[in-house]
Parts: sequence; C-alpha cells; structure tokens
Amino acid sequence: MCGILAVLGCANDSQAKRVRVLELSRRLKHRGPDWSGLYQFGDSFLSHQRLAIIDPASGDQPLYNEDKSIIVTVNGEIYNHEELRKNLSNHKFRTGSDCEVIAHLYEEHGEGFVDMLDGVFSFVLLDSRDNSFIAARDAIGVTPLYIGWGLDGSVWISSEMKGLNDDCEHFEIFPPGHLYSSKEGGFKRWYNPTWYTESIPSIPYDPLAIRKAFEKAVIKRLMTDVPFGVLLSGGLDSSLVASVTIRHLAGTRAGNQWGNKLHSFCVGLEGSPDLKAAKEVADYLGTVHHELHFTVQDGIDAIEDVIYHTETYDVTSIRASTPMFLMSRKIKALGVKMVISGEGSDEIFGGYLYFHKAPNKEELHQETCRKIKALHQYDCLRANKATSAWGLEARVPFLDKEFIEEAMSIDPESKMIQPDLGRIEKWVLRKAFDDEENPYLPKHILYRQKEQFSDGVGYSWIDGLKAHAELHVSDRMMLNARKIYPHNTPTTKEGYYYRMIFERFFPQNSAKLTVPGGPSVACSTAKAIEWDAKWANNLDPSGRAALGVHDSAYDPSPQKIPASISSGNDSLSRIIEVATPIVTIQT
Repeated sequence: MCGILAVLGCANDSQAKRVRVLELSRRLKHRGPDWSGLYQFGDSFLSHQRLAIIDPASGDQPLYNEDKSIIVTVNGEIYNHEELRKNLSNHKFRTGSDCEVIAHLYEEHGEGFVDMLDGVFSFVLLDSRDNSFIAARDAIGVTPLYIGWGLDGSVWISSEMKGLNDDCEHFEIFPPGHLYSSKEGGFKRWYNPTWYTESIPSIPYDPLAIRKAFEKAVIKRLMTDVPFGVLLSGGLDSSLVASVTIRHLAGTRAGNQWGNKLHSFCVGLEGSPDLKAAKEVADYLGTVHHELHFTVQDGIDAIEDVIYHTETYDVTSIRASTPMFLMSRKIKALGVKMVISGEGSDEIFGGYLYFHKAPNKEELHQETCRKIKALHQYDCLRANKATSAWGLEARVPFLDKEFIEEAMSIDPESKMIQPDLGRIEKWVLRKAFDDEENPYLPKHILYRQKEQFSDGVGYSWIDGLKAHAELHVSDRMMLNARKIYPHNTPTTKEGYYYRMIFERFFPQNSAKLTVPGGPSVACSTAKAIEWDAKWANNLDPSGRAALGVHDSAYDPSPQKIPASISSGNDSLSRIIEVATPIVTIQT
C-alpha cells in the first residue's frame, strides 16, 4: 500500500506551502518507501509515497491522462486493470501501473466510473480543465482514508490521520464505498449492494459457489511484480488462503516470476496455539515456513509505535496490531513486500464465538451486516496500518467485493451455529472446502475452533498487557476517567493506558471521534450484547470471554496475573490479582 495526501483549494500557492505539503507527506513515507511524487496545480497539491508492487520501474505517481489535464494519486490495487485497458483502446497509457486506468476511465465516464473498479483503493483525482476534483474509497474500506477541512476553505485528504491532523480545523474518516465531489460539495455512496440494507436473503446455500468465489478472489490477488507470501496463523481463514494460493500459484504471473514455492509467516509467543497449528499446516501444504517469536516485553515496548501507526485507542485493535506490527518488520527484512491474509471471514460468516448466542437467523444476518460495515475501523485498519508501518502490503481476499456479495446472499439459516447438527462457527465455509478426494486441509485444522489473533499468538500476551496497565494506571485515575475522557470513556486500566498514549500523539477533538467505542464481548457489536443478559456487566473483547464455548476460556474466578512480563512465562517474582470477565454461554 502507498500513502497519498492531497491539499485542494488552499488559497496559497507559495513555495512555503509546497514545503509544508512535502513535510506532511513525509509522515506517510513508511507506507511508500520506494518513491515520492508531488504535483502542484495552482493552490492544489497531490502528493504520493509509493510502495512499488506493480510495474516498479515506471509506475511512479501521480499518474496522468494523455495531455496531463487529469491528475490522480492512488493508494490501492485494481485487479481488473488489464480488462479495463482493453475497453480503453483509444487511450494511450504511459505506464504499466494498474492504477493508471483511473485517469482514463474518468475521461470516458466522468464520476460514474468508480463501480467499474475491481480492487481496493483510495484516490484523489484533479481535473485541471475546470479545477474540480473527486476522491473515493473502496467498498469496505480496506485502504484507510481521512478527509479534513481548513479554515482557509481547503479540503485535505490523507491515507493516515497524521498527514492532516495538525493543519485542519476538523477532520474525520472518509466513509468506505463513497465518493466526494467538489462539484456537489459532499459525499455520495457509489457502493450499494443488496446486503447493505440488512434485508434477509433467501438463496439456498451452495458450497461449490462459495468455494469458487473464494478461489477467484485469491487468484486475483496473485497479481504482483515483487516477492510475496501468506500470513499463516493455523486457523481456518489463513490456512484456506494458503491452501488456495498453493493450488493456483503455478502458471500465474507471480508463480512464473518468483517460483511456485510459497513462503508463509506466523508470529507468536513461545509455545503459542498459533505457532503449533501454523507449523502443522505449513508442513501439510509444503510452504517455506517462517516462525517469528516475540516476548510480551517486546510487544509492550512497541505499544507506543503501534498506537502512532494504527491511529486508534481501541483495545482489541491494539492487542492484535502489536504482534502483526512486529511480524511485518521481520517479513520486510526478508525481502517480501506483499502478503495475503485472512481478515473478514468472521464478519461475513458469523465466526466469532459470541455468535453461538444468536437467537435467530435474522439477528445473525443483521449482526454480520453491522460487522462488515464497521470493518474499516477495526480489522481493515489493523491489517493495513500494522503492515504498512514497515512498507508491507496486506491483501485480503475474503473482502473481495464479489465474494462478499456471494456469501451475503445465502440464507443465513445455514450460518447459524447448531452443535447438535455438528455445525460450529463458520460451518458454511468449512463445508465448502471439505473435499474428501482432494483435501484442502487436514480435518482437524478445517474444523479448528475460532481463535482471535490477539489470543492465538499466546494467551499470556493479553494477560501481560493487563498487568502492565495495572502498573501505570491507578485506581484514582480510573475514578476520574469520565471527567478526563468524556467521549468513549475507558472502562478498564488497559483502555485508559492506550487512551493516554493516543491523545499524546493526536490531541485534537476530531481525532478521538475517529475511534469507535461502546461495549463488546468477544468482539461483538453493542447491539449483540442484548443476546445474553449476563454479558452486560462482564465485558471483554477477547474470544476467551466466551465461557462455555472457548476451549481455553477465562477462569471465572480472579486469577493471578504476572506483573514481571519480559518473557511471557509464569516463573515471575511479583503477582497482581486482576478480576477477569464472567461470560457464560450455554449451548
């Protein structure tokens, strides 16, 4: 992924303003360390920090149409760019970049072309013929984007908040699936799938249709001119990504360039569930496997950097982003620039353990819709920013636009968890890849229980974070939390600790409003907490809060948590007693 920053109509075309835009653009250089570009047209500036994945030699940005009257800066990948080029035969292309089609599509179709793009993207397009501009963000929000407004009437658009927070009077998240037009002076939704209305679908479940749609989504993401790999936790989603990639790599452009031996990467504390499961899957698939270890202290030492890069104080996101942030640095050091990952499946198929308590198919479907709509503030944010911090791109086939529409069109009755019928969470996905003749995965991996990433890297990781927060946030501080942080008031010491760090980096009121809040159990939305009255007073986003479902659930009695946490083991000198949440799920 790249980094983009646009400053439009700033009423100042001086050299000093250009220098300021360059300075702010450099805050995004981690996203695109390969090249920098800046285009100025009067009092508008389009800058770009490039991570070169497609056409590294000539695809530098900003990009243009033939006479350079249309200028575009893009962060993303357009997977159908070759097909789109064929329909633009009357246009002359300057580069092999997949993103160049955007300038030419605008010439042909005006603002109505965005839905033609099959990929993930954030872009700003400047039409110098009338000094107008448009900006757009992909359907789900896989790529991050923010928009802000200056006192001088300027509009600012940036891949990350840090590119504009110091210079805008107000800023906010650029909503996924939307386009902003300077001619209309506001947003309009370009992505309007049937599932967005949350109406209940009725198409019968077809396992082969799910399988084919997912395989197609993975194959699209093998479009690369640089070395790549897969993130492999050993859970269902990442294991399917790896398995499908292995099956289809031979004969692809990526396979021809880099060989058919797939590299896989896993991170965890010594002895963690993910490390063991990932090694087994890697051996089964025959990948070149890289097992990356970290200690709890390594993670704690990185927390400030993680919050700076992910731009959130959400507890779940920080817990999961930290191991991913550490792993991404090591992956990049090995020469890999792109990885394929498994985010999005749990939201689409109701894979989180709290879905065991969904009272009916209508409630389950509506909750999956809510979860998908919120992905840009949670898993998409984590997967993109934790990897982009080190110039690594993460691609997510489960969030392919066509695959989502296929998976969200089936009757949600088939997604209901029914243990008496042998249907655990994400049964419809597991069944789709349960091939007796040509197995994708070993049975026990295909049917492995859901493990949230922040849990799977090692259970002592979250325990260690809580203990660290205990040392830095006092009971007296918590008593005043509502006065200090009236918006999204932290309810735990861990949340308070993250909030302090966040507001040191991003003190503006607009910044705190970009982060979601509200109660959650095992990653639920606030609405789903109504499914069980016991959850209201016993909340924790960890999957281990799902007592009665998770095989290694929290002990409902107060537990001893190590305060000395440098190694992630329990042979430690000082003990702090911390109450753990009590959430009982009966099935």
